[in-house]
Amino acid sequence: MTVSADEDAESPPSTEGRFGYFVNFLAVSIVFLAAAWSLDLPRQFGMAFYPAQFLSLVLGLAICVAYLTRSFRATPHFGVPPWYDLTAAFLSIGVGIAMSARYPALVDLVLLRPPEAVAIGVVALPLILEALRRTVGPTLLIVVLAFIAYAFWGNHVPGRLMGRAQSWDKVASYLTFDVNGILGIPLQIASTVVIGFILFGMVLNRAGGAKFFTDAALLLMGGLRGGAMKIAIIGSAIFGSISGSAVANVMSTGVVTIPMIKRTGYPAHRAAAIEAVASTGGQLLPPVMGAAAFLMAEFLYTPYATVALAALVPGILYYAALFIQADLEAVRHNISAVPKSERPLKKDVLSGLHFLLGFVALISTLFFLNWQPAKSALAATAVVLITATLFGYKGQRFGLRNIWDTVAQAGKSSIDLVLICAVAGMVIGVLNMTGLSFNLSYALVQLGGGSKIALLFMSALVCIVLGMGLPTLGVYVLLATLVAPALIELGVDRIAAHLYVLYFGMMSMITPPVAIAAFAAAGIARARPMQTGFEAMRFGWPAYVVPFLFVYAPSLILRGSVVDMITSILLAGVGVTVVSIALTGFYKRTLVWWERILMLVAGAAAFVPHEAFTNGYVLNFVGLVLTAALYAWLRKPTDKSTSSSNPM
Repeated sequence: MTVSADEDAESPPSTEGRFGYFVNFLAVSIVFLAAAWSLDLPRQFGMAFYPAQFLSLVLGLAICVAYLTRSFRATPHFGVPPWYDLTAAFLSIGVGIAMSARYPALVDLVLLRPPEAVAIGVVALPLILEALRRTVGPTLLIVVLAFIAYAFWGNHVPGRLMGRAQSWDKVASYLTFDVNGILGIPLQIASTVVIGFILFGMVLNRAGGAKFFTDAALLLMGGLRGGAMKIAIIGSAIFGSISGSAVANVMSTGVVTIPMIKRTGYPAHRAAAIEAVASTGGQLLPPVMGAAAFLMAEFLYTPYATVALAALVPGILYYAALFIQADLEAVRHNISAVPKSERPLKKDVLSGLHFLLGFVALISTLFFLNWQPAKSALAATAVVLITATLFGYKGQRFGLRNIWDTVAQAGKSSIDLVLICAVAGMVIGVLNMTGLSFNLSYALVQLGGGSKIALLFMSALVCIVLGMGLPTLGVYVLLATLVAPALIELGVDRIAAHLYVLYFGMMSMITPPVAIAAFAAAGIARARPMQTGFEAMRFGWPAYVVPFLFVYAPSLILRGSVVDMITSILLAGVGVTVVSIALTGFYKRTLVWWERILMLVAGAAAFVPHEAFTNGYVLNFVGLVLTAALYAWLRKPTDKSTSSSNPM
């Protein structure tokens, strides 16, 4: 039986009954506003607006939809929301309209605390914070409330973190109307770029694109040993780059790949761990990187192409290590290929090649035509819409009747990210008002004793702790404003510093005790969550190591001479391969403990950047020699050999 696009797609919670159409209309309005602004339609019609006026309207609509779709208990609304949620919803629209209409008159008077700005702020800020709690949960809310409390009572904090206390009316007006507050860069990116890519991903998914990429991975990898694991890696890498959420990626691709991996005889917790690591890594891999790269480009005032190219080699190393471990695990546990009966027909997969045209449009407009990311996302969406309508996939075409529902779904799916970026603006506003940004950077540098390696370890720990339980974009914005400046202060390359905090912020998704991507995968696999989390850490080990490498060797992020780039990439490739073998404990046969230790030492010596030590090349040379010796040793035939002639 053919499954329709509507049935196959996941839908965010929505209000049923008489308010269902109204909620969909609001959600579609959010996407329409984002598209109109991205395409510069107001100027085309001779109208001029401040960007903040557009952001105010998007924010007001997003808050309204949050109250109409989420109850006070943070559960979906079914039926008519209670009167207090309806009141909050319509008040949110009023606040958004008031902010937009009055912004030109009030923006230059913010520091004078005009009563009108204060009144709007006093209403808007609590509405935003409660909507955030309902959609995202309490973790980020607690963080934001701590910063707001610091704005009021920062003068009571001892030591270097002492701040300037602010009055409540200044906080209300500044955070609401200043461009360093909720109407700042994070909300601007969320309201244009992020919504554009959510729409692209949603159209791709509902048109059958997610199914196509899973089928393509199944066709390409299904015949290899451990094919199910490799399907999870390839499929999650592709779709994870677009989805913008590790958990969403797990729930989209994991429901297919995890049961498939389990059927091959692989333990449930390891099947879940591989999917969690593959889904998390998608946001570290160009070209989309879950939209975090676009925000990074704005923070760094750098072209997006520069950020994407910098992330390319580390992302490839991450997935190369995961792929190697999956292959070795397949040999070790004698996991065969996916049965031919479960693989799709080649002609069916070839019929979906038109989905690749969307990515061609995206990459060509971004990198060759230098379009703005939001405009590129809309162009890619248009291409997918046209090809899916004309050709379809497996007999299912994307009908025009699906467009309204898909756009509405995209609007509702963007609500949490819009709210996250709004409260990220609150954090940035507090940092600017109180001087905490400078004080925190100074304090981190001092705690590290001026040592780069000490600061890196300390920053990694801070990133993982702060990232626990937070969505991707929220993690990055928080860390980019709190931790990255300290790294830059100590001489770390600016792009390397921001990639560093993104990597460790993402690792919070698979690092216990709050590993939300690993726990989501464990739920699908019916495995123990903590066991899955620790197994995910083993599979995802490169993400804990590679950031240290590119901080000391910027050539790994393609900054430096061509010779340095080639040398660093080759050494990192050898090191990652050897360490992956050591952690798996298998190569041709099961390794004894001393062989694993030597492999670990050899791999580490090979990929340690020579810039980190005096005569570092000597250490790299020793690592390569030891690797060659161990390779020759393990190639010797023994009675315990379990070598396999199966194709990789």
